[in-house]
Amino acid sequence: MYSFSPKLKSTSLILLVVGLVLFGIGFFLNKGISTERIEQMMEAVHASGHTAPTHSSEMIGPQDHASHLEHAELQIHNQPLAAIHFVAVFFFGVSCAVLFFYCIQHAAHAGWPIIITRVMEAIASYIPYGGAILVILMLLNIFQQGHLFHWMDPDLTDPNSAHFDVILFEKKRFLNIPFYAIRTLIYVIGASFFAWKLKAQSKKVDDTKSLVEYQFLYRWAVGYIAFFGFASAAWAWDWLMSIDPHWYSTMYIWYSMVSCLSSGIAVIILLSVYLKKNGFLPQFNDNHLHDLGVFLFATSMLWTYTWFAQFMLYWYANVPEEVNYFFGRFQHYGVTFLPMLIINFLLPLLVLVSSSIKRNYRVVTVMAIVVILGHLLDYFNMVMPGTVGPFWNTPEVLLLILGAVLFVVGLFMFTVLSALAKLKLIPTGNPFLHESEIYEYPF
Repeated sequence: MYSFSPKLKSTSLILLVVGLVLFGIGFFLNKGISTERIEQMMEAVHASGHTAPTHSSEMIGPQDHASHLEHAELQIHNQPLAAIHFVAVFFFGVSCAVLFFYCIQHAAHAGWPIIITRVMEAIASYIPYGGAILVILMLLNIFQQGHLFHWMDPDLTDPNSAHFDVILFEKKRFLNIPFYAIRTLIYVIGASFFAWKLKAQSKKVDDTKSLVEYQFLYRWAVGYIAFFGFASAAWAWDWLMSIDPHWYSTMYIWYSMVSCLSSGIAVIILLSVYLKKNGFLPQFNDNHLHDLGVFLFATSMLWTYTWFAQFMLYWYANVPEEVNYFFGRFQHYGVTFLPMLIINFLLPLLVLVSSSIKRNYRVVTVMAIVVILGHLLDYFNMVMPGTVGPFWNTPEVLLLILGAVLFVVGLFMFTVLSALAKLKLIPTGNPFLHESEIYEYPF
């Protein structure tokens, strides 16, 4: 039985509180930015010669100085909501992806990962808490306390408005506030339900050791796989891609999902190694670590494939309305956009390609941390350009992002480790437990 140590509990709470304080400071600094300073920031961006728009809305409607200033004000005051949004979506996606990985193992009747079943169930316990943050963010956007989602502005779909956008008018059947709110609740409530149900059914299998109950666990796992397949695609449209509603990509849903899946496997590695090193999970051995390392390597390569396939097709076609999505990131996010390929592709390729290195606890743990940070940067690049534009490299944004990351990481740690302390680490009722205990990688 795992015991949540007071020291680690204090650490998670300190991260949570420090994150809130830093975010609060950044929030008040952001609200104190005057119109004069915003105008100076806007002129500095234009003077640098980097004039590529980061959002399609910049090319629609009036193009005079007052309109550009209004747009810059919205972008700058988006900073607090954008900072918490990309972190919240990322960690919610990570916990849902871990539950997806868990269900795949059950659906495949895989024996090797049964030892880490409780680890995955504990990570999935974060889903309702992460979902609650996203519901709050949804409400803030709906009630115009933020402007992350450009399409929520009613003037854009009013044919009599000077800001009328015919593309958003045509997309109004899907991109409208009531339907968006319903979909968000479906994602959050649905994922939370499956997290609770699968954990409860797994406990029932332990209590009864019944193959009939295990069959029900299998069926619920298949159900979540189907739910996740549709929901993860749809929330990528709603929470990420609709930030710039003119631009779309058929690869985007896989690209954003695989980013979370790779990070989720990295979180499983970190928690499993932590339990192993502290004597709570001695059954976890080099063979289990090796297979997790294989999945970490494979998902990193799959992410690279989806990123490059998406980029290559748009860049090759060179349609101005489409390629602008990347060109704006090249100009204003040059230090974060392409360099993330080093973290998310090159390092995993060079380090994890060796089979023997995947048995090295220290190396695989370090790579797990690198992968998580790399994909967090990936989500930063998905959200920030379309919401805050070129106005991201300021002290306020640094405080907001650092605060948001520390707060969510603290909440994630506290939730996951608290859930783990309530679970029996070894699923004794699972019929594949013995196979997992004696598992040995054959090569």
